[in-house]
Amino acid sequence: MNTDLGDYRKSYEKEELLESNISDNPMELFQKWFYEVDTKFNQDETNAMTISTFGLDGYPKSRVVLLKRYTYEGFIFYTNYHSEKGKAIEKNPNVCLSFFWNSAERQIIIKGKAEKIAENLSDGYFESRPRGSQLGALASNQSEVIENRQVLEDKLLSLEKELEGKDVERPAFWGGYIVKPIEMEFWQGRPNRLHDRIRFKLQPDYNWKIDRLSP
Repeated sequence: MNTDLGDYRKSYEKEELLESNISDNPMELFQKWFYEVDTKFNQDETNAMTISTFGLDGYPKSRVVLLKRYTYEGFIFYTNYHSEKGKAIEKNPNVCLSFFWNSAERQIIIKGKAEKIAENLSDGYFESRPRGSQLGALASNQSEVIENRQVLEDKLLSLEKELEGKDVERPAFWGGYIVKPIEMEFWQGRPNRLHDRIRFKLQPDYNWKIDRLSP
């Protein structure tokens, strides 16, 4: 197989990112961009983000998860703590998040440390989930090898019968992480591949140093 993709090209011309138009805090710029992408551009699942971890086998691995909340402190998502990503985070909490919003020709890359959020916060989000999603979290031993799809279907059916008429409690192995950023890079596509790249790096005094990077 030898497939040449050299002619795949696109000119980025929708927006610009200038130092004169940004705040001193990257979370405020994230909020602005997220709102703009979510309301002005035709983007599916604006909250979809890629999280990269260092696996127990020493290899980095990336997968898409859904951002469920963000604050000045960081970015929150939920998962099975016993999953491959959960085990990777337990061993090495240094992770990378990235958002690529092709409709707006924008990308954000975030370096940070992941840590579990308080149990009551995980409880509150779990209670807000649809019942099917709650049962799905119980039915799946995430990242474990299974014989076939029917194993999952049978487990879900069993749980539906067992818990009929009862509240579904959050299992201890499922909950949230918050990724607290130490570096955030904002990328805005520009013509002639002269893209705008603005990087925020957290300093020892907890202020952010802002630099423009060459594309």
